[in-house]
Amino acid sequence: MSVAWMRRMVVIDFHFHVAKYHMWKPWVHEYMRSINPRIYKDFNAFMTPKNILKLLDNEGVDFTVLLAEDAPLTTGIVENEFITEFCRISQRMIPFASINPVTDSNPSETLVKLVRDYGMQGLKLLPPYQHFYPNDPSIYKLYEKAQELEIPVIFHTGTSIFQKARLKYANPLHLDDVAVDFPDLTVVQAHGGRGLWYDTAFFLAKRHKNVYIDISGLPPQNLLNYFPDLEKISDKFLFGSDWPGVPSIRKNIEVIRKLPLKEETKRKIIGENAKKILKL
Repeated sequence: MSVAWMRRMVVIDFHFHVAKYHMWKPWVHEYMRSINPRIYKDFNAFMTPKNILKLLDNEGVDFTVLLAEDAPLTTGIVENEFITEFCRISQRMIPFASINPVTDSNPSETLVKLVRDYGMQGLKLLPPYQHFYPNDPSIYKLYEKAQELEIPVIFHTGTSIFQKARLKYANPLHLDDVAVDFPDLTVVQAHGGRGLWYDTAFFLAKRHKNVYIDISGLPPQNLLNYFPDLEKISDKFLFGSDWPGVPSIRKNIEVIRKLPLKEETKRKIIGENAKKILKL
């Protein structure tokens, strides 16, 4: 397929991971190596800002959201400072912070520092990896601060194969309370309730004006099987690759381009919806 279509629309990857080798648990590397073995010839040498920018160019991606990760029980710790420095080389890489509300004594204060001092433009929370219910009232001050700062919050929803993940925390239904209580907070359901809760994730995105779905980790050829009425809420879907959990971002985008959807819908998924959320 010609790449000319990519030049005519903005392409934004809303879910992208980078790390140094020691930051991830062995089972994370085992999984990533099975999916994307080429980066494991020399993992640390590959994981540099310049190489990732080259990768984005090769894959036809204009902007990407790089995610910090504070989940020492399950996947590891990709420090906020690391992500901030990684993104400093180019505005095409957008840093999202990670805070562990279970271990942080004052997560709302931490968020303010990360946004104002570190330049973080969003927040990633991982309930099944950090072991908390998203609608726990003790976390509400964090959401209140994120809403005040006008930054989006991505929540991991759906299943996971990683050790010590607890799926009871991954049900997107818990986000209904968050969306009701914080109507101006942008809530992104990462992985769209993958595996068990596609219908729930879809209904929440349909019900709440502030709730979205990122499709990272989902085979794009099955997107309409998971969300047959996707076109009814096309403003609510965001493309994400979950790289390096996919071998080719470009191929995933090309699959979306071939789906029986309106051209306007494809544009929204591939970049336009994310562009609005990120205020690009």
